[in-house]
Amino acid sequence: MDKALPDAWKAATTFATAISAETRQHGLTPAESEIIKIRVSQLNGCVFCLDLHSRQARKLGLPQQKLDLLPAWRESTLFSDREAALLAIAETATVLPLSEASKADLLAARSALGDETFASAEWVATTINIFNRISILSEHPVRARDADGNLS
Repeated sequence: MDKALPDAWKAATTFATAISAETRQHGLTPAESEIIKIRVSQLNGCVFCLDLHSRQARKLGLPQQKLDLLPAWRESTLFSDREAALLAIAETATVLPLSEASKADLLAARSALGDETFASAEWVATTINIFNRISILSEHPVRARDADGNLS
């Protein structure tokens, strides 16, 4: 996809950059955005985005233990109420259509985060869903890295 229509790829990356800047201005930290991106990428099975955003999250100081436990965040006590709200949004924006349970998750998340941060999290989740699909369909490769994240 990205190679066949490079101007579309450029437009997508410009869009993502704008979303990132806007959401930072409206309540999301870069680390919180990465948590959303990782959880969405886990659900979609996007290895390229998982690799990229896990590395970004570690650079931003997210503990490896939290990254390891993201698939079981609902069963863990390590995630704050705010992080749980963000993760609920990530899952709800990815697993469609909305169910009664996911609608309840969204209502609770909006209450916990406020309108601007809630909307920011929805935008991040929606945007990474787009990029997961682009990366999967484009078959973006994941290259081996050493323990420091350098290409092997």
